[in-house]
Amino acid sequence: MDQSAGQAVTAENDRRLADPAPAALRGDHQAPERLVLARGIFTGPSPKISDELYAVVKGRAHRERLGLRLDKGARGHTNTYFGRFAASYWQRWTTVTEIEVAMTLELGGLARIRLAASDIAGHRRIIDSVDVRADGRVVLRAPLDQYVDGGALWLEFDAVGGDLAISELAWTATAPDHVRPVAIAICTFNRAEDCAHTVAALASDPTVLAAIDAVYVVDQGTDLVENRPLFQETVPKFGDKLRYLRQPNLGGAGGFTRGLYEVSAANEHADVILMDDDILCEPETVIRLNAFANMTVEPTLVGAQMLFLLNPDYLNVGAEETDLAILRHGQKVSKALRNTSMLKKHQERRVDAGYNAWWTCLIPAEVVARIGLPIPIFFQWDDVEYGLRAREHGFVTVTLPGAAVWHADFYWKDFDDWARYFSSRNSLIVSSLHTDLDPKAITRQLFREITEMLVAMQYGLAHTTLQGIEDYLRGPKALQDGGIAALAAARGTRGDYSETIKHPAATAPIHNADIRIGRANGEPSRPLLVLIKRAITQWTGRVQPGLVGITREDAYWWHVSLFDHVIVTDASQSGVRIRRRDKARARALLLRTWRVLRRLRRELPTLTRQYRAAMPELTSRANWERLYGISPDSRPE
Repeated sequence: MDQSAGQAVTAENDRRLADPAPAALRGDHQAPERLVLARGIFTGPSPKISDELYAVVKGRAHRERLGLRLDKGARGHTNTYFGRFAASYWQRWTTVTEIEVAMTLELGGLARIRLAASDIAGHRRIIDSVDVRADGRVVLRAPLDQYVDGGALWLEFDAVGGDLAISELAWTATAPDHVRPVAIAICTFNRAEDCAHTVAALASDPTVLAAIDAVYVVDQGTDLVENRPLFQETVPKFGDKLRYLRQPNLGGAGGFTRGLYEVSAANEHADVILMDDDILCEPETVIRLNAFANMTVEPTLVGAQMLFLLNPDYLNVGAEETDLAILRHGQKVSKALRNTSMLKKHQERRVDAGYNAWWTCLIPAEVVARIGLPIPIFFQWDDVEYGLRAREHGFVTVTLPGAAVWHADFYWKDFDDWARYFSSRNSLIVSSLHTDLDPKAITRQLFREITEMLVAMQYGLAHTTLQGIEDYLRGPKALQDGGIAALAAARGTRGDYSETIKHPAATAPIHNADIRIGRANGEPSRPLLVLIKRAITQWTGRVQPGLVGITREDAYWWHVSLFDHVIVTDASQSGVRIRRRDKARARALLLRTWRVLRRLRRELPTLTRQYRAAMPELTSRANWERLYGISPDSRPE
């Protein structure tokens, strides 16, 4: 491209990105005779992804994204993570009673195609089979009538008499009367390159691009996505479907809510797929989430599963729920798989989710119309709260196997981080909104957790946790600015605690020759008794002297607290933290903990009523317009 042509493209992109008009979300789509529920995909969106997540082949073969060629004598099957059709979920939640799987075949001799199924225990059975001797379109069928508790469908191919090429493979069902319009909303903050790749992935698949009506990129950062060459190259592919919005950093809650706000204003009947900026996007997931949402008996939140980005064969989240009585989210649903290789295991059993996080999740239009927008708690627990509120209004969440994205592995993120402020504060807010917390039980639990931090010499973590509780005690007014001041306070004060600073392992301010290794021997059988003993040991200074090196896997409070001075590997494996016993600091934080928790025990019932009463105003369009700085005259029509 010559310079003048490049300048013309840039100018046109600038015009598109600057256009404030809402996307032209169509009110309805003319439905085809049959709706594509999933396509046959044979290789992933990146070389780092194993092909065997899509199809397994024995013998010589050639793969393309939407096609597979087997040499004579080769065999293949799609009894894989992305190759399986989640029959149990479709039977339980949708109007589909029979599916067809069709494909185009080119062959040099006899080919055998089987449609196979499993049950909850993984037992294989053949549902349909055909021997093919000529090129053309082949269709196999299966009723969805024996999968309520578990089971899936897949295809098996056998190139018996010659080469076999499979293409245009699609799982379909009789289409509904109309197809719901859908938009994608991506929230980003200073992950410009990651976001550009996610947007480019959506544009790379013509079928996905045709299926979506709009893509909203909500940029809250200073490293702008619009400045990335890849993003500039991608913009023209969307035509008028792309909307790029800039706003102050209001966290994930503010960014994703902006997408819901804009889409519902442009078309109150449009669904929205919320999508993180830093995922490795599998475009096929958009097709599968959207198809499922179009076929559910009632409007349903449809979530993608999460695979590990650094260990891409592994499923991190199969389905999650909450335990609000102890302020916990991210709890594995019973029988759901977690941290499991999808090359070795199959998700046979249907498990029902309590909510789905927003790495990728479809929100039906009816949910936004009925329950309003998310609560402005910046990030952490905002997706949980919205899923819980939706369920209370009759909208369930389904986390759909075979629909997934790859996301940064959570266990590589250190718990001792400024984000703990939002986790601490928001867990109390969300739990107060959706259950009646026991003040005595909660304060006892929090006292124990903070005590564990103090004996482990994590004084900054204890401070950050207390900050969150203290701001919860301020009541709904703490959410007045959407979290901007809270973010600054949480980040700004952690620097006062030296053990929150991460150092390069090779150049940390210690003498390497002085380090001895301290390995943990095993988890205590009576942890409360051990906690009391460790607290006394730390308080009296009867700890093991000298500098001790502790690996991440051994960095439990009950082990770290045996020592006076430790260097602990950060969960990110990118550096180390140095902790040292400080009795005066521990005493001050313990007294602060006592005062804060005594107040929490006394005021929790009143605060619960205040937060619940404030919800209609907090989640209103008017409140979010105030946070976004949108004047009444500039509201989208």
